[in-house]
Amino acid sequence: MRVKRILQSKDEQEKNAPVDLSLMDHLLEKYKNKKGNLIPILQGTQNIYGYLPHTAFAKISEVTGLKLNEMYGVATFYTQFRLNPVGKNIVKVCHGTACHVQNASAISEAIEDTLGIKDGETTPDGLFTLESVACLGCCSLAPVMMIGDNTFGKLTGSSAVKILKEIKIKESN
Repeated sequence: MRVKRILQSKDEQEKNAPVDLSLMDHLLEKYKNKKGNLIPILQGTQNIYGYLPHTAFAKISEVTGLKLNEMYGVATFYTQFRLNPVGKNIVKVCHGTACHVQNASAISEAIEDTLGIKDGETTPDGLFTLESVACLGCCSLAPVMMIGDNTFGKLTGSSAVKILKEIKIKESN
């Protein structure tokens, strides 16, 4: 299993959500002349928008003088950074050794079938994004998934789907 990162084209990304770049002004003012500012700026930008919009890279470069290729290199190297909008609930399914041996693939497949999305995709309603991750550090609970700050262990495909359905019901109320 390979963890994928999907990059939308600039046009698709901008079509999805116009971005108010003025929200970054305070962040850029705080870090623009500090050494080692790239990662804090990217983290702060992602905290503002939930991901790193393409237009934000251009503004960061313009204000700080950081090079676009360096920013993209860092943003695509570290998995903490997102280049696309994500759902309200990020479903992380562990595929580390312990989870793999306990059939994590069945959990991912059940979730994909239920939500109608593949790994790295977001449901059309924006409620869920599915991610396969290398390890969640909960090996004794294998197979495991995390949704937000909540960890769910000893899962089966049907128990994982039941959790998602409960979240969807709570969200619709």
